[in-house]
Formats: sequence, structure tokens, C-alpha cells
Amino acid sequence: MQLLPWGGKITSESLRFFSPIVIWTIFEPTERNHHVLYSALMDYYKVWLQLTDQATEENDTTKVVRNREAQHRYLTWRAEKDPGFPLLKKLIGESHAKDLVTEFLFEGVHSLGTKSFLDYFREYACDDGTVNKKRSMIGKSFEDRPWDATGEFIGGKDAG
Repeated sequence: MQLLPWGGKITSESLRFFSPIVIWTIFEPTERNHHVLYSALMDYYKVWLQLTDQATEENDTTKVVRNREAQHRYLTWRAEKDPGFPLLKKLIGESHAKDLVTEFLFEGVHSLGTKSFLDYFREYACDDGTVNKKRSMIGKSFEDRPWDATGEFIGGKDAG
């Protein structure tokens, strides 16, 4: 198995939402690298298709509620901490950028649950009740892949 180069810093808070097989990479834009990336994406896609073919409807209400809340928590995190938001804000203005992030990129923030970002992530609360805009409150980020080739976490036990 070939691992793609690690794509640079990722905060320990963000890391909790990723699996060890995440494609987080930056590399030289060569034909070979594009082929490697495309092959990896196709492998992901084939597995996704297999999983969707095997999926059955979940009837356990407790599991449905738990899964919905986990998805809402993730969408809420991404909508608030998306690293591309400042660029979107400059390009299309704050109001349109917020709409794009919450209604398209991370659709479900408003429909899957009612908890706010601070309900899920209290460590980001400022004294005045606003959200701290720092990307990381823990202060730890991973510049190198935090998992080995077998998926074992090697990033340190103090990571979020």
C-alpha cells in the first residue's frame, strides 16, 4: 500500500472527525501523482458503492438519533471552523459565505439538530458568549501523518 504525502497541519480537534484512511495530501501536480490520487479516489468510491449496496435501513431509534447527532456535530464543527471560510467571505461577502457553508457545503446544520457550536464544543466559548475564532484550543496540530500504515494512531496520547 502506498501512502500519499501528508497534506500539512491538521488540528487535533479536527482529527477526531477523520479516519486513518483519510486522503489529506498536497503533492506536486504531475501526471503520475494525479493518477495515484485518482486511483485512491476510485478505490474509495468502489468501497462506498459496496457499502451502500449492503446497507439496510436502521430501525433502532436510539441508533438513528445517535447517528443523526454525530452527523450534526460534524456539520456544526465544519460550518464554524471551515478553513476556507475567510476566503469565501472575501470573495462573496460574509452573508453569502455563511449561506454557502451552511446551506450547501455542510447542509444539515439547520435541519438535523438544534444544538449550537458551543453546545457541542464548550471549550471555544469566550466570556461574552461568542465563539473563539482560534482554529485550535488545544494548541496541538499534526504536521505529519498521525497514523501508521496499519491505521494505528501514533500522534501522541495528548491529542484530541
